[in-house]
This record gives sequence, structure tokens and C-alpha cells, in this order.
Amino acid sequence: MTDTLAPLQTTDPIVQERRVLTAIPGPRSQAIHARRLAVIPGGVSSALPVYIARAHGAIVVDADGNQYIDLGSGIGVMTIGHTDPAVVAAATAQLSLVTHAMFTITPYESYVRVAELLAEHTPGDFAKKTVLLNSGAEAVENAVKIARKFTGRPGVAVLEHAYHGRTNLTMAMTFKAMPYKAGFGPFAGSVHHAPNSYPFRDGLSGAEAARRTIGYLEKTVGASDLACLVVEPIQGEGGFVVPAEGYLPALQEWCTANGIVFIADEIQSGMARTGAYFASEHFGVVPDMVLTAKGIAGGLPIAGVTGRAEIMDSSHPGGLGGTFAGNPVAAAAAVAVFDAIESRNLLADGKRIEGVLLPALLALQGKYDVIGDVRGIGAMLAIELVLPGTGSTTKEPNPAAVSAITTYAAQHGVLLLSAGTFGNIIRFLPSLAITDELLRDAIGVLDDAFAAL
Repeated sequence: MTDTLAPLQTTDPIVQERRVLTAIPGPRSQAIHARRLAVIPGGVSSALPVYIARAHGAIVVDADGNQYIDLGSGIGVMTIGHTDPAVVAAATAQLSLVTHAMFTITPYESYVRVAELLAEHTPGDFAKKTVLLNSGAEAVENAVKIARKFTGRPGVAVLEHAYHGRTNLTMAMTFKAMPYKAGFGPFAGSVHHAPNSYPFRDGLSGAEAARRTIGYLEKTVGASDLACLVVEPIQGEGGFVVPAEGYLPALQEWCTANGIVFIADEIQSGMARTGAYFASEHFGVVPDMVLTAKGIAGGLPIAGVTGRAEIMDSSHPGGLGGTFAGNPVAAAAAVAVFDAIESRNLLADGKRIEGVLLPALLALQGKYDVIGDVRGIGAMLAIELVLPGTGSTTKEPNPAAVSAITTYAAQHGVLLLSAGTFGNIIRFLPSLAITDELLRDAIGVLDDAFAAL
């Protein structure tokens, strides 16, 4: 048996501040990591061998007592903050009542309530229906099969740099091979990757980029063979790529004219992340389907496919569902998240965070020419790093700088996420609970990290 240090024992409230008490990783994290290597496969990798013991608000605490400003939020899951009291209370209350009842056998009210809230808050004033599932990848899979059933067509169109999951179908839909799909094929067929709008790299207007996307799909697939076009209004793993103005409305117009279901994958960009309930609202599009997961339930696993009633009703009875889909504990937590967004006006916090973080990142860009682009909306921002001197010329990706910056930040108590097809993007996904003081503290660390390059 591997020797271990006694776990850190404390129930003191977590003060919302950065604290570095040990080398990172500290001795307790190192001991846990040694145990991990013996029993967990290398394919389940971690960005940092630091083991989290507690969390609250915008701070996570590791097994050695170090406190980190969390600018990743579990890749956008902890949108309203870690261990939010309302979410904890709702889940705790539900745990004492019913922990599981398969909805397709014996239904329960909280599933219905989540579907009502999604119908109310997703874009569009038409009749909508929702199926609840467990994960983002499940939501994508089910949206595709519903679109295929509704249209009677096989084809699925996605965009370059997209990320949609790690199941067989969603790996086929995901753009980046390593680490998500290399060696795991063969993949599901009838998936077509089209050029997207990437203003920093292609320099195209929204109309020009849309013509390129549509022209590619019409030539290589044919609109009549497409069941759906799945887009992330702001791409997540692809690097928080914000499309040029007019791009998404042009795609939606084309889809509607050709009977193609327009699906917005809002798994990372939705649920108040951008200062609106869904990022689609910023671009003036009303999707036929909206996909949710991640931030919808404050850390508990639940996902949804919400769409036009006539599309959602195309499936035969029994065609949709799953054993744990829409679990009552997760559903209760999701209701609490919706209530928190409304009662605390958290949409305003998304805009507040942008108001603090975006100018600070632009100021860093003015100091360091390694920052080629700053982009994003609300609490979903990113910087794209390029080789020095190439920001306005070749824009050569600089993944080495991303690695150095994220490592430096972690050593100084700030957790950052990398992203992008080329691995050269740092994305910022702070929870809406983060204070302006924590944001400024994190920016100070980031400034020091760039100075140290």
C-alpha cells in the first residue's frame, strides 16, 4: 500500500483570496498523484497534478491548503460559483427524497420544471420541448438523431475548429485530432467539416465567410442531404472564436431555406456565461435547437436538447431517454441555478466581468506583442498567442508561450485553461461569483508571467 500523508482537515470558510503555502504541487498532492499513476490510465490526463479538496465561489483549495483563483470553472461548469449555497441546499433536499427514478418509467416534477425553464429562456417564442440527458456529448448525439428523424436525411454539417464531444459520433464532429480522436476510429459517417468564420485568421466579413461555408457545403455535400448544421455560437475548445458580424444569421437563413435544422451547441457558451442566457442572442439568431450542459446545474451532471416542438415530437415513443437522464438531484440543482440567475441578476455579472477583464487583457496586448488577439463576450474571453513580431503578419501560433504562461500562473495560484486547434490560446471562464479584486489579482499574475517569458 502506498504511503500517504494525512488529509488536510479544516472546515473553515474559504476566504476569497489567492494563497500559495507550499511548492506546487505540494506534498499531499504529490502523494495522491503517486497513487493515481498506479490505478488510472494515462489517457485520463490532468493539466496540473494538483488535487482539489474544497472549493467555494471563485476559489479552489488543494489538498495542501493552497488557494487558487479559478479562471476555468471546471471548463465552464461552475458558472454561478463553486458550492453555491442555493444549489447545495436544493441538491441536499432532493437527496433525502428521491435520488433516482427513471423518468421514462416513473416521472417526477423537477424534470418537467427544467424543461419549462429551458423553453422560457432559450431564444424564440415558439412552442418548445426538451429531452434531458447526462452530458454535453449525449445532448449533441440526441440532437443529431432527432434532426435525422425529422428531416429523413443523413448528413451532419459542423464547422472547422469545433468541439462537440468524445463519443464516436461527436469525435467525428470534433475538428481537432489530438488528443480527442487520434487512433480511436473508425468514426461515424456522414459528418462534414466546413470552413468557419475566424476573423483574426481569415480576415473575412461575416457575409464573405458565410458564402465560403455555404459554398463548400453545397459543393461537397448538397443541401438536400443535410439533416442539420451544428454550430457553437462562440467556439469553446476551438479557442473562443467569435464569428464576424452577420455570419451566423446568414447560415441560419440558408438552413431555413433548405430545410436544414440549425442547432446551436451552447454547452459552453450558454447559461449566462456571456451576459445573456445564451450566446445566440448576441448574434440575432434563433436556433431550431439549443443544446445545454456544463453550467446548467452548478456542477451536477445534466444536459438538455431544447427545440421546436414539431422537431422534438418527430421521435417515436421510447426513442429518447436514458437510465440516469434528467436525474432528480441534478434537476433540482438546475432549477436552483435558473432561480439564482434571475434572483441575483447574474446576467449583469457577465457584463461586469467583461468590463474588468477585457480592458485588462487589451492592456496586456499593448505591452506584449506575443498576444496577437483578444476576443470574447462576457465571462468568456480569450487571448491568442503568436510568435513575437508576427501578430499582424504571419500570426504564427505560439503554443510554447501558452504552456509557459499557464505553468507560471499555476505556480502562483491562478488556474488558466489552454485551448485552440494550435494550442496557442488561453481562455478565461471565471465564475460569475468572482470579484473585481480577484480578477485584478489574477491579471497581475498574468502580467508577471508574460514578463517572465
